[in-house]
Amino acid sequence: MKLSIVTISFNQANFLERAMRSVLEQRGVDVEYIIVDPGSTDGSRDIIERYRPQLAHVVYEKDDGPADGLNKGFARATGDWLAYINSDDFFLHGALQQAVNAIVKAGNADCVYANGYLTDAEGRPFRRVISTPFDAQSFVWGRSLVLQQSTFIKAESFRKVGGFNTANRTSWDAELLVDMSLAGMTLKHVPGYWSAFVLHAGSITGSQRHAALSVGNHERMFQKVMGRGRTAADLRRRRLNSYLARLQHPGTLVAQVADRLLPNRLPRKLLES
Repeated sequence: MKLSIVTISFNQANFLERAMRSVLEQRGVDVEYIIVDPGSTDGSRDIIERYRPQLAHVVYEKDDGPADGLNKGFARATGDWLAYINSDDFFLHGALQQAVNAIVKAGNADCVYANGYLTDAEGRPFRRVISTPFDAQSFVWGRSLVLQQSTFIKAESFRKVGGFNTANRTSWDAELLVDMSLAGMTLKHVPGYWSAFVLHAGSITGSQRHAALSVGNHERMFQKVMGRGRTAADLRRRRLNSYLARLQHPGTLVAQVADRLLPNRLPRKLLES
């Protein structure tokens, strides 16, 4: 089984090498690694060129946002399964072998996804992220959580639903899973901690610079799933569901409480040997 991994890179030189090494230093798996950089000017391309002999493809083309860049990368992929890691995030040691094992065990699944950690810019974890079962309706009602960095998708299924929606610049990963769910595909949560989602001032999530755009994308996805516009009552129901979901998945709640009360039990730094 071959995995195709894409990293989209744009002016994240402070983090990029860590992300790349977290892919290139994986062992025991057949990995095709693709880098997409639409025009970094901060030295990122110097880092990419240093590792070029280990890369399957390097795409230096302008794109129409992250989803478009990912589609360009995956258009060149020849792997059986696909995943992507942003240039400021990273995989944990052994993650790709664990993913392959989970894919084999999952049988006919179209997507498998696991858990991971939220970390600071230095890679120090401050909370676990426990994914939950996903379907399109649960997502729009606030009952599903999938950690993108620990998500692997069958290449055939990705192409069948048309890849990422390039108009979505905030939650293209979630919309892809919505499209897969609506197409009747099987998305399976599996155990394991495979990745780190890094929060920092410059990230989309950390900065919240696209918050208003994100609201619009979620309203559009609600329309796609429910066949009608979202109302104020729907928003109230969604907020309530997000709280109730913690009770439905007590493991998630226990992990959050434990990480807050006993932070010293978390790994000190995830990429240390």
